[in-house]
Amino acid sequence: MKKSAFRPSFPSVIALGLLVSCVLIPRSLSAADRPPNVVVFVVDDLGYMDVGANNPDCFYETPNIDRLSKSGMRFTDGYAANPVCSPTRYSLMTGKYPTRVQATNFFSGRRPATFNPAPLHNNMPLEEVTVAEALKDKGYATFFAGKWHLGETEEFYPQNQGFDVNIGGHSAGGPYTGKRYFAPFENPQIKVESPDGDHLPDRLARETASFIDTNKDQPFFAYLAFYSVHNPMMGRPDLIAKYKEKAKSISGPEFADEEQVFLRGDRKVRILQNKPVYAAMVEAMDEAVGKVLQQLKDSGVEDETIVIFTSDNGGLSTSEGLPTSNLPLRGGKGWVYEGGVREPWIVRYPGVTQAGSESSTPICSIDLFPTLVAAAGGDVDHEIDGVDIRPALEGESLDREALFWHYPHYSNQGGIPGGAIRVGKYKLFERYEDGRVHLYDLEADLGEKNDLSESMPEMVGEMRKKLHDWYQSVDAKFLQPRDGNEPWKPDYQQ
Repeated sequence: MKKSAFRPSFPSVIALGLLVSCVLIPRSLSAADRPPNVVVFVVDDLGYMDVGANNPDCFYETPNIDRLSKSGMRFTDGYAANPVCSPTRYSLMTGKYPTRVQATNFFSGRRPATFNPAPLHNNMPLEEVTVAEALKDKGYATFFAGKWHLGETEEFYPQNQGFDVNIGGHSAGGPYTGKRYFAPFENPQIKVESPDGDHLPDRLARETASFIDTNKDQPFFAYLAFYSVHNPMMGRPDLIAKYKEKAKSISGPEFADEEQVFLRGDRKVRILQNKPVYAAMVEAMDEAVGKVLQQLKDSGVEDETIVIFTSDNGGLSTSEGLPTSNLPLRGGKGWVYEGGVREPWIVRYPGVTQAGSESSTPICSIDLFPTLVAAAGGDVDHEIDGVDIRPALEGESLDREALFWHYPHYSNQGGIPGGAIRVGKYKLFERYEDGRVHLYDLEADLGEKNDLSESMPEMVGEMRKKLHDWYQSVDAKFLQPRDGNEPWKPDYQQ
């Protein structure tokens, strides 16, 4: 699976029928002889508790996602590799921890506070083998729609990273041009503008559905990375009105205090789901998911298609409008606590997953690449960090000792620069300003309130050694001095 020295650039097009000429596997092969199609949904900033499948008391209505969960396997302990977007997107594309290339914050987030942040790389290197390139090597037609945020210039955009078609993916981390979530979008990678008032999640879903139908007779990989539910908070008026009425029946405290590091003191965190605009955005995204899933049925390929649904980081709960609550998870986007890294993960793999099944096996965004490559009949011939989760999809365990996180930055949301390791039910959190550690039993204390570090020093020592060994293996960088102040560094860097 080596990347070619010649990398043709395919312009973003709407005429998806042009993809037919790119196909490497003959149309004459029967469905039984072809590798499975793949549809991946990645939602921006969607929290674990923002979908009904994970939260029966969810204020937001997600019937299509919930039906997908009932038709496949829901992971209760699914994670993002980072608490913000670009690093997780890198891990989804490559199967690697973003720390390996210092892609450890959103591109390009450099915020100093007590100390300067760690060095940050702002582009996914072109020499990386992406999941799109790996599947294209196996004869798949490949399609991207939505948010990319993995490079500053066009040479790093999806059409130069293995995708035959790119609808809307460029350098921006949100829909910041034109009328944003409503047309005209003025997105440089949406070459044919929508009519005024068109809604972005629906446009992206229509494009994805069109791609599916055009390529239903051949293996395809469709990656729909919604801009939703990222700021700016904008929803369809009909849905906003619906949730304003629904919110009238919701009562209770809306906010609590959470530690922060910018200005010290406390930062407010939302503890109640009741925001009508955010709810409208979630439901519109769910409708778009439903449109794509319906197209799989209409095109006759539902039983030949792997469907994966996830998010890039936790729900936004501590800044920029505090639109959602992640309770009982602590923190949210920008935090290495569970609220920032535990995500919705739903997988429907026909012939492999059992309808309505559930798994508590920890999985992570680094696992997408090896799982899809294996499903397509390919081999990974270079170093990655993820594992093929197909055993977990069949109810078996995974051959992995630990998961790791590394966030050496001051998040916009007030999050603490830190790292973490999860081994079994235990999670160790290490602060990068001063090196303090905290140990949590996630089975007994999902909200990470009861620090066990003093009562379990041997566990702390073992887990901390594993974490520091991992830092070395991935060449982790840490906070930098500022104004003569020196931050903590692990012992091996002293």
